[in-house]
Amino acid sequence: MSDGHDIPGFDHSHDLLQGENIITEEIEGLEMFTLRSVGIDIGTSTTHLVFSRLTLRREGAAFSARFRVTDRELLYKSNIMLTPYVKGTLMDTQRIREFVHQTYQDAGFTSDDIDTGAVVITGEALKKENARPIAEFFSQDSGKFICASAGPNHEAVLAAYGCGAVALSKAEKAVVLNVDMGGGTAKFSLIRDGVVAQTAAVNVGARLIAFDAEGIVTRVEEPARRIMAETGGTVALGERLDERDTEEFARAMTRVLWDVILGRSYSPLTQDLMITDRLAIAPDLEGVDAVVFSGGVSEYVYDHERTSYGDLGPLFGRFTREEATRLAKDGMVREPVEGIRATVIGAGEYTMQASGNTSYISSTSALPAFGLQVVRPMIEDGVAVDRAVRNALAKFDLEEMIPGLALAISLNGQQNYQTLRRVADGIASASKGLDGHDDPLFLVLNIDVAKSLGGILREELAVGREIVAVDGIDVGDLEYVDIGRPVGTSEVLPVTVKSLLFPSEAQA
Repeated sequence: MSDGHDIPGFDHSHDLLQGENIITEEIEGLEMFTLRSVGIDIGTSTTHLVFSRLTLRREGAAFSARFRVTDRELLYKSNIMLTPYVKGTLMDTQRIREFVHQTYQDAGFTSDDIDTGAVVITGEALKKENARPIAEFFSQDSGKFICASAGPNHEAVLAAYGCGAVALSKAEKAVVLNVDMGGGTAKFSLIRDGVVAQTAAVNVGARLIAFDAEGIVTRVEEPARRIMAETGGTVALGERLDERDTEEFARAMTRVLWDVILGRSYSPLTQDLMITDRLAIAPDLEGVDAVVFSGGVSEYVYDHERTSYGDLGPLFGRFTREEATRLAKDGMVREPVEGIRATVIGAGEYTMQASGNTSYISSTSALPAFGLQVVRPMIEDGVAVDRAVRNALAKFDLEEMIPGLALAISLNGQQNYQTLRRVADGIASASKGLDGHDDPLFLVLNIDVAKSLGGILREELAVGREIVAVDGIDVGDLEYVDIGRPVGTSEVLPVTVKSLLFPSEAQA
């Protein structure tokens, strides 16, 4: 088997950076703390786990509330299992559970040993009718803090971090395009100076069609029918897939992939298969310094793997490599730190934040809290805070605060008592919808004023319910947060920020 070093146009310097180990004398729980993390990736093609030890360090000046992941030590990688299905729209929950439990045993961990992590359900697997129950099961069963799934844009970001493309862009101040090729979708992240500037996704992947050792088709995803209609071939469950049709299908997917990469005019097929808006990239990779492939198919792109697992991965990867050799400039295609495991590693690293000594917790009985939907009002001068909160709720078809929400407040500059009192008055007014419920009021703030704001709400305005306010946390629209129990000497609060997306209808 070739190791890929003879492929023209490919740079194999393996210089994507994973971050330097900084050796300092720090006090555990004050300036830094460590967590054991698990990542569970349930994708269209494969399911696997990664166990890591994360080191978080206090960011910036002494006593800052912000902590960021600065180091990740890989503790254990599971075997990779083909994602099991009992029928087209139903994953085999029992087999997935058994695989996860067995992996925990093999790794020497129990759920009590795990502090944080994520279940990431991606690609076509996310569309299956039991995707939500599977995520909810693992959030309770696999350890604390585990409740995440990724739609295509979020998965693209996670892959870009997990495979090392973001680190490469930051280290070299370069424009990097990450192409994450999975079983059901391909995701694209355009990264500038270490910041993911754009993402996109398209419905091409290795496992849109799956077949057994005899070549008999065992699964067909809906996008495969559209592609097959374009190529003039036929595909049906229980029938043998013609060799010519198989090759034409893989070539069609490759053309779609390179339509997006090269930023040229999209063919009608590419337009039909786009899941997101098109990637706004200059034609022919103009201005792009490096391209990094990741995901399961990337193992074939770099010729590290040639084994067939009953899908189109080998052909799709080979044709993509041939196009890269032909179209990309010498040295432009770089290798990832992680290929097939890029998404699951990215989940633990990218979404993990922490709030420190300026948090406000009226009672730890309110924690941990999972899956809090972020509602982010625009706090502007001249606009009543309660009105801003109600406007934000209206985006979710809500008229008032309900249980399961986290109010995200962004404030600029130095804050005085008068400003915080105005904000607190507005929050108290807007949160009256929680009256009659025992659920706490959860607040997420961008600057270190949680203790002050929580104190005003609880002690001056006599808000009766429990209040949990965390600060130094970056959140965006359409995101969710988990807030864990305090850990370490300084009682740091782990906070996971994530996107949850479940299509409303299962697809065959």
